[in-house]
Amino acid sequence: MSERSPNAAGPHLFFAGLFVMIGLAACGWLVQQGLREFRTGERSVTVKGLAEREVKADLALWSLRFVATDDDLSAAQGRLQADAGRVRDFLTKAGFSDAEVELEDYQVTDRLAQQYQSGPVQSRYILSQTLLVRSNDIAKVGKAAQNVGQLVDAGVVLSSEGQPVSGPVYLFTRLNDVKPEMIAQATANARAAAEQFARDSGSTVGPIRSASQGLFQILPRDDYPGAYEPKQPVKRLRVVTTMEYLLTD
Repeated sequence: MSERSPNAAGPHLFFAGLFVMIGLAACGWLVQQGLREFRTGERSVTVKGLAEREVKADLALWSLRFVATDDDLSAAQGRLQADAGRVRDFLTKAGFSDAEVELEDYQVTDRLAQQYQSGPVQSRYILSQTLLVRSNDIAKVGKAAQNVGQLVDAGVVLSSEGQPVSGPVYLFTRLNDVKPEMIAQATANARAAAEQFARDSGSTVGPIRSASQGLFQILPRDDYPGAYEPKQPVKRLRVVTTMEYLLTD
């Protein structure tokens, strides 16, 4: 068996050491580049801005549904027509014009004609009519609704069947008129939050990097359990914007 000369291992050790030195140098260069990019990379802060305001409804809708029943169709119709006259008289005295009152629905039900009806039937015919009050005078609608008991005293049978709520509902339809100002307010509040963060971190707020606007919400002004926004004439508008600002040293 032949023995390898000590001098034969020299070139191998040389190249091995050379490769190690090159690798270390490359690693050092990469670390240096990473630190440079870290120092020069963009820094940013993301903040949210809130804007809220109270607004008054500008449209009131009030559905008045009344019912008449009888075994005789003609008698039921006569009773319903009489009640319709009482309801219209009530609304006229409350100050509503004919243009503010319209027929919304008229229904006739024959209980004997119902597929699953069984047993004796009393009051075979059920007739209902709904008059819709549509007005921009919120106070007038509210006052009339408080006096609706006068119709009950006159014998009108009122019903809320098929309606989600009884009484007037109040709508705010001028959202587009207040959107620009509220968005500007929310953006200003977001900018103030970003500037506070920048002061605490020793930075300066730069230009906007990205921005997004949340949905406008129409909420009840008085937020209690079971509060229903359409029933309140005064509402609370709310919008949140999300802003990302660049930070500079």
